Amino acid sequence: MQWSSVPGLASLLDLLCPARCAFCGAEDATGRPPVCVACARVLSAGSARCTGCGEPRHDGRCRRGYRGDGIVVLSDYVDEVRTAVLRAKRPSGESLAAGLGTLLATKHRDVLAGWRLDTVVPVPMHWLRRMGRGTSAADEIAAGVARALAVPRRRLLRRGRRTPRQNEVPAEGRAANVRGAFRRRGDGAGRRILLVDDVCTTGATLAECRRILVEAGAAAVYAAVIARADGRLPDDHDPP
Repeated sequence: MQWSSVPGLASLLDLLCPARCAFCGAEDATGRPPVCVACARVLSAGSARCTGCGEPRHDGRCRRGYRGDGIVVLSDYVDEVRTAVLRAKRPSGESLAAGLGTLLATKHRDVLAGWRLDTVVPVPMHWLRRMGRGTSAADEIAAGVARALAVPRRRLLRRGRRTPRQNEVPAEGRAANVRGAFRRRGDGAGRRILLVDDVCTTGATLAECRRILVEAGAAAVYAAVIARADGRLPDDHDPP
């Protein structure tokens, strides 16, 4: 039995053990953890971006930086957002990762609804790296997105080859670095898929995952990321 479903008990538990924001640690008076209202506002701020390429809207034209069916971005990879992304990469940051996914889905709810999604798919981490780290930020973010959209999360991809981290590879070599690194894991034929990751720079990883899903028969593959880095990723972006 879920104790939180007992009438009156959930309110008592909130009183005795108030929910705390997964980012700043403050008590969340809104009753909507894991991110408080103030942190949600900060983490959701950022450049207005094109939903076709993910680039900032400077001149109103789509630059097609990510060659997919569409992409939504929560914020820029700077300041508090960068801190949140790095913390979400650790087991202690899983609730924060899910909260970031919820913010992402909430910020772009109308766009996502228009895409008529039926599956949320995380960009997979190689099993050795996941075992070493103890969690996958993309997986937890995807879980938050899926819950917010009431759409199932499915792990339709696996990483069959462990590659050097993208921030260790020059931008011009990143597409080659991930080429052939992913394999189909489940049946995505006919599905309208939302591919989820934490950060996008060149879009090479998203593009390669999309290629596998399209070859497997996906009807459409959109992307959603917490942050877009409009330059080279810092060396600490993807710690061992």
